[in-house]
Amino acid sequence: MALLESITQSEPTKKLTMDEPVETLFSTTASKLVGKPINRVDGSLKVSGQAKYSAEIRLDNQAYGVLVGATIAKGQVESIDSDSLKGIPNIIKVVTDPEHFLRNSQQGTKTKAPKQGVSEIFYHGQPIAVVVAETFEAAREGAKALKVTYKDETDQAALNFTQELSNAHAVDEKKGSDKNNVQGDPDQGLADAAVTVDRFYHTPSQSNSPMEPHATLAHWEGDKLVLYTSNQMLASCKQQVMDALDLNKDQVQLIAHYVGGGFGSKLGIAPESIAAAIAAKDLGRPVLITMTRSQVMEATVRRSNTRQRIAIGANNDGVIDTLIHDTISSNLPGEAFFEPTALSTHHIYRGKNRRVNYEMVDMNQVLSGSMRAPGEAVGMIALECAMDELATQLEIDPVELRRRNEPEQDPSQDIPFSTRQLIACMEQGAEHFGWSERNAKPASQLEGDWWIGTGMAAAARGNQLQPSEARATLQVDESKALGIKAVIETDMTDIGTGSYTVFSQVAADLLGLPIDHVEMKLGDTALPPASGSGGSWGAASAGSGVYLACEQLREMLAEKVGLYPDNIQLDNGQIKKTGEHALTAMEAAKKSGQSFADSTIDKLSQTTGLSLSGQSASQEYDFDNTESYALADVVADYDEQKITAKGQIKPGKNGKSHRQASFGANFAEVAVHKVTGEIRVKRMTGAFAAGRILNHKTATSQCYGGMVFGIGSALMEEVIHDKRDGRLCNHDLAEYHVPVNADVPQLDVILVEEDDPYTNPMHIKGIGETAISGAAAAIANAIYNAVGVRVYDFPITLDKLLYEMPE
Repeated sequence: MALLESITQSEPTKKLTMDEPVETLFSTTASKLVGKPINRVDGSLKVSGQAKYSAEIRLDNQAYGVLVGATIAKGQVESIDSDSLKGIPNIIKVVTDPEHFLRNSQQGTKTKAPKQGVSEIFYHGQPIAVVVAETFEAAREGAKALKVTYKDETDQAALNFTQELSNAHAVDEKKGSDKNNVQGDPDQGLADAAVTVDRFYHTPSQSNSPMEPHATLAHWEGDKLVLYTSNQMLASCKQQVMDALDLNKDQVQLIAHYVGGGFGSKLGIAPESIAAAIAAKDLGRPVLITMTRSQVMEATVRRSNTRQRIAIGANNDGVIDTLIHDTISSNLPGEAFFEPTALSTHHIYRGKNRRVNYEMVDMNQVLSGSMRAPGEAVGMIALECAMDELATQLEIDPVELRRRNEPEQDPSQDIPFSTRQLIACMEQGAEHFGWSERNAKPASQLEGDWWIGTGMAAAARGNQLQPSEARATLQVDESKALGIKAVIETDMTDIGTGSYTVFSQVAADLLGLPIDHVEMKLGDTALPPASGSGGSWGAASAGSGVYLACEQLREMLAEKVGLYPDNIQLDNGQIKKTGEHALTAMEAAKKSGQSFADSTIDKLSQTTGLSLSGQSASQEYDFDNTESYALADVVADYDEQKITAKGQIKPGKNGKSHRQASFGANFAEVAVHKVTGEIRVKRMTGAFAAGRILNHKTATSQCYGGMVFGIGSALMEEVIHDKRDGRLCNHDLAEYHVPVNADVPQLDVILVEEDDPYTNPMHIKGIGETAISGAAAAIANAIYNAVGVRVYDFPITLDKLLYEMPE
């Protein structure tokens, strides 16, 4: 039942810039849906095949394209012989555009197109053309048969990272996600230290390898381009497409309702998207390009290989005075991205003398860019293995060593932490794992043919907030049990992490509705722009937009029924008064911009049952006697029987005044075969603190994924390029090994309670990438504990252990 005359709203917007800590409404909501481990709301669609991914969309008169990759590592394209395909049935055309095709993918959040122009070859596999046919099979056959002639300059290509180290050059700090930093005198501090560790660590290139290959279906509606594509960040990807093809914002729409993983490889547009758009324009019909698995690995993104120097100087009690982290990574010529390995080194441990330094070498290999937990995933391998070596030298328990080096505030910036739960994570993880019962002496526990060892490592991952918007609408819907539903709209994507689910929980909690009364619309640039999925900021950023839009609706509803926003409780489709005060009828009228006439008083009398008729319009009225209002009735009184609001979040001063990060600790037990050197991970425990948890089930699943990533980094993942011709040797999942069920033991996850009011109005932080950070190091440290062998060149394969194994 409505209290005031119908009001026409034009999307009022709740805006928030995080300049100070804020309270969260989740502390007072009735349903407490946020945090509960509910099942994925889109789960049934996925398991039944009803969730359509980009390559599964079908349009009338659709054609199929397959990219053609260069077969040299460096040189020039001299000619492409389309006539070489004349004998192949169903071939439509070989489409080329040497000027506009993309040389490589784009990095995340960038608004400009990546480097365009493919006549010059920079790496083996670089897309140079697309064969379009009536069927995918015909296009694939044509792409394989197409004859291309080159001016081959592979003998001048940079293909050996080790040999190119002498050509390392300074990075462009302005374009990177970390900066060089020097405090005190680290070289002298290291020389003066009572105990030191000074080691080089090597990590290989890795492949993001999402389950869903990159795919784009392009079609033109007049001069408007619509792309059904597999991208993580649609708003910025749209701007990249606009820049690449010289289109305006009204001419481009990207749609990605479901994305089958990305892990960084789909943060920016990839070569297939622009090729599909150009081919569709050329043919005047929709064109779908789906990359093969080998093309995904050869022509999208890799994690850079690195050489890292970690040098630690400490006193005899293990208190660190000096910490040095120098890194050389690689990328294509002209690219600015470098692997930010020291992101957490800046703040995780104490030390007055500090240095972080980055350099880069130019390589003729596929683009290096963000892969899940860019920086920390490989940077903390080096740092946490060095910390374990320091603990061994000092004969101090590794957990205790880290406890002794707990900084009171960020040592690199002299600013406080918003929250910091590293010690709590280590303590809870250690207790659950049974760390106190470990055998600290290396190579001292043999069970049958297997050496047994345990190891641990800390984890840290910086927390960020990105600008995001969302729209929330409450509308009458007689098909729902409560006669109303909420529709939430934002172009945020769901890459398998559970966006549909956690945002539904946020909206349902704040609006007092069952979860099945919320309709979530994601993955379309026609909707309000969000941060996108990546950087562990998606849930916090896009979710805050949803939160604020719902908060604006709450304020509008409170005003509508004559209550203050902090005096209402939305619960199971009812608006209830929870406080002692209510707006007067006069105040309610003023706030809604309505005239307060006698007719309004008459209506108030009828709808509330209060005796108001005949009283002066200037008199104040109290609604304490009114218990609740049906939400459906209140919304029915608005024009079109719905009410809409938007939410907008922006980062602010909090991001600079306080160090924000998620923390954790990984514990691992391994077995190493005494004869073969085979390594088995027997069990792992991870304890992680990431602010409030939106959904304990999806958060735990994210941690599982991160820990599995750690197993891969420690033991098997390695992109191998042939140093002679630049060819990617292991370009499929048969040869590029990732952990499978047989490699993954029982994983135990502990979500350490935390509340961080500096982060966003939901008080949440990213968690999935935190779980990766340090996971591989925990396994490496366990291997040392098992057999007494330190390996500095990852992954740790049996050949690196065999000749140093104990007798």
